[in-house]
Amino acid sequence: MKISVGLPTGMEGLMYPVPFSTPADIVQIAVSAERLGYHSVWGNDHMTTQHYVRKEFATPPNYWEPLITYGFIAAATKTLRMGTGMLVLPMRRDIVVVAKQIATLDQFSNGRVEIGIGVGAYREEFEALQPNFRAHRGNMVDEGLQALRQLFTERAASHDGEYYQYRDVEMFPKPLQPNLPLYLGGNNQNAIQRAARAGDGWMPACVEASKLRDSTRLLHDLASKSGRDAARLEVAPQYIVYVGKNREQAVAKFKQSQMYNHLVSLSKSTLKEQGAIAHEDINLVGDAQHVIDLGAKLKEAGATHLLGLYFAVNTVPELLEQMQVFAEEVMPHLVKE
Repeated sequence: MKISVGLPTGMEGLMYPVPFSTPADIVQIAVSAERLGYHSVWGNDHMTTQHYVRKEFATPPNYWEPLITYGFIAAATKTLRMGTGMLVLPMRRDIVVVAKQIATLDQFSNGRVEIGIGVGAYREEFEALQPNFRAHRGNMVDEGLQALRQLFTERAASHDGEYYQYRDVEMFPKPLQPNLPLYLGGNNQNAIQRAARAGDGWMPACVEASKLRDSTRLLHDLASKSGRDAARLEVAPQYIVYVGKNREQAVAKFKQSQMYNHLVSLSKSTLKEQGAIAHEDINLVGDAQHVIDLGAKLKEAGATHLLGLYFAVNTVPELLEQMQVFAEEVMPHLVKE
């Protein structure tokens, strides 16, 4: 099983306090992830401050654009892969420019790019950027994914859709990877169907193990019915992590983090289907053995990649420390075949 780290490109105010990380900190986190043996880093995509964050913090958060950020990380690392978790396509209206950015990054990083795509957890962000534009964000993602595949593979690409239009575009160079991985994010059935139909993997967030098992079976069944090789699809759930001396101490630290407040904020959107199960019971929160056991259960349920683990801390030094603890005490037990 692959294991990777969440990169705080757009997490201030949401998952971490304001302020949290500087550009130098973000590069340091990536360099540390490579040194510790993590597969990749995954940064999220936000453009403007969410309503509840404005109410909580007097100072606006810093949101670093992930693709530009990865240009610096690519220059500072050699083997670490870089992914977006997620790139919110509905906030990016010019799909040709997005494709060009991704292809350029893949070339300059020597083929180390993976792209997770989603509709965005906060519709208010989409409406702030495009107040007069009406769109079904799920349909926009479907069309955008189709356009990216076309632009990455065809010499001259044309598209006349509901949300994206371009004509006779020769977009070169193509990505260095012949099949640059494109994951689809989201917990609901629409996201699973989208991933089964057209993605290289599925990226849910904070899914309880038994539900992950059921959803993975559905993903594989739908993929097979679409004529695809289900075994080739990555199942890449994201989780919150805190490895403590014991379960009680870890839960207490988790509940003191901004990360916990973020999960509560998502209870009516991304995480609305998780029901009454406590966040600390779903996520990787506990002593090392508890986290190992839960990670093994997720692997048995179908997870192939614990993607972009987000450590429940409030400072960068704590984040680096938790990355090291997880790499030394937990990761060797989960990555082995």
